[in-house]
Amino acid sequence: MKKNVLRYKYPFEYELSPTEVFKGQQWLTFKLKNIGGKTLKGLDVELHSLDTSFISFPYGTGRYQAELKPTEVIETVFRVTVNGSADVYATVRVTTEEEIVWWESGWTRIYVTEEKANLERLLVLSHPYTTIGKTLSVEATVKGLTKSTGLKLEFWVEPPSGKSEKQAEINMKELSVGEEARYTAEFTPKETGRYTIYAYLNDDWRRIDHKTTTILAEKR
Repeated sequence: MKKNVLRYKYPFEYELSPTEVFKGQQWLTFKLKNIGGKTLKGLDVELHSLDTSFISFPYGTGRYQAELKPTEVIETVFRVTVNGSADVYATVRVTTEEEIVWWESGWTRIYVTEEKANLERLLVLSHPYTTIGKTLSVEATVKGLTKSTGLKLEFWVEPPSGKSEKQAEINMKELSVGEEARYTAEFTPKETGRYTIYAYLNDDWRRIDHKTTTILAEKR
């Protein structure tokens, strides 16, 4: 079971739970504490998914709180539809006497209990910038959640011109619970601009996780 983490970003202390759920209709609770010295009024609390194909909000993403006093805690419950693991985050719009303030939390990963594995990281083994004609390596780290076989990993690259190409398709080795495995693919930028790199983790025909990253290619 994933451990919930109490996090801080002024003027709030916050926690999202649970972080491990089954597929289907589930409930997520966002706990918010005012750690500032002022009463906050007119709070619009919203929860968002970075991948709405895996976690969506069929009953809406927002809730309203008239005020939140110093040290006071509120818990906002959201009903979600879960099809896979994804990152979610919260936003809060606060109305003060002087202005409207927007606050955004960090990302919290919501894991699906019965999945075999998840993509932990996707990195371009280079600086954020590169030059055209230089071959780059992309590395994906996969972590086993159960003893798993039959997993495949795909790497795709979308260049500035927009025509995506598959760079590699890898039949992964068997993973034990908690084991991490790293896989790489290479590509060579041929045009200047921003490249988007995609890694897709598949269980047979079904996609169970994916991540993206970017890199900027310039002339020599």
